[in-house]
Amino acid sequence: MQPRTDQRAGLAFGLSAYTMWGLLPLYWHLLDAASPSEILAHRMAWSLPVAVIILAVLCRWAWIPPLLRQPKRLGLILVCAVVISVNWYLYIWAVNAGHVLEASLGYFINPLVSIAFGVLVLRERLRPLQWTAVGVGVLAVVVMTVAYGKMPWIALGLALSFATYGLVKKGIKLDGIEGFSAETAIQLLPALGFLIFLGAHGESSFTTGGTGQALLLAGCGIATAVPLICFGASAVRLPLVTIGMMQYLAPTFQFALGLTVFHEEMPPERWAGFALVWLALCLLTWDALRTARRARAALARAGTRAGRAAAAEAETLAAEAAAENADGAGADVALAEAEQAACHADPAADPTPRITQ
Repeated sequence: MQPRTDQRAGLAFGLSAYTMWGLLPLYWHLLDAASPSEILAHRMAWSLPVAVIILAVLCRWAWIPPLLRQPKRLGLILVCAVVISVNWYLYIWAVNAGHVLEASLGYFINPLVSIAFGVLVLRERLRPLQWTAVGVGVLAVVVMTVAYGKMPWIALGLALSFATYGLVKKGIKLDGIEGFSAETAIQLLPALGFLIFLGAHGESSFTTGGTGQALLLAGCGIATAVPLICFGASAVRLPLVTIGMMQYLAPTFQFALGLTVFHEEMPPERWAGFALVWLALCLLTWDALRTARRARAALARAGTRAGRAAAAEAETLAAEAAAENADGAGADVALAEAEQAACHADPAADPTPRITQ
């Protein structure tokens, strides 16, 4: 059981992380003078210095030499770096192109895509409610396709890329900050090369957009790393079920921003599509809570049975020990009585030394 203070801190870190992720569209919108590719390059380039500072503060360097001797893991990190770069670019482009609502839809359906990957790739078995949720999610995509008049490729692209990222990360087995550092180290050189290319052609808003624009672009590293740090601090303090429920906060904030700040259109058929997605997520959440509750109850019953068995075994051992002690005490008494009888019969046989006056 986690201490209450740890749980409160975990909730605070988790809410901070998902709130910052949910409000990121406001930050990317401030940078709309730059192209999405330039914003992405700055995000990649400035993330590594932030990661290095964090590693220096935590003194966590021991993972690097073993990693460099494992080509397979390095290859998986390269795949992660490419996939998350695609995800970042698509998200930045969607925000600055006026598709915040569809971007939020992508992160709403991401859990459903992750479940589908678990079935198709990892051969995992689903519970009935999970199958129902996936079916409702597929129906939601069909409804949204009709609503948009085309496949919601932005939402699907975001969901597929992030689900792929999570799937590949399972094979790397690095903690959050280590994985983030390794991925940004791979991203650094391509990002710097692209930024140098933009500068050489006079197309860099970092050098032509003024001090404010330059600071905002440099701040992309902080905007990327700080939520990740908060998420890591939350993940070690809270159960996975709680983390799973909080993940819906970010797309909820994005959805609210799309409606209230960016004033995107939301006709009835899109409301219907989103309603189906939310229904699917409610089913997933209910299934996760019920499964966690049953697991805790089963664990408690197993603990009770183990406790009773241990108590019964302890009682048996105590009874055996008492019997052995009783037998030993009887033997001592018998021995003492035999010695006394021998002494009365022949005083010379008394083993006790006699002191003469």
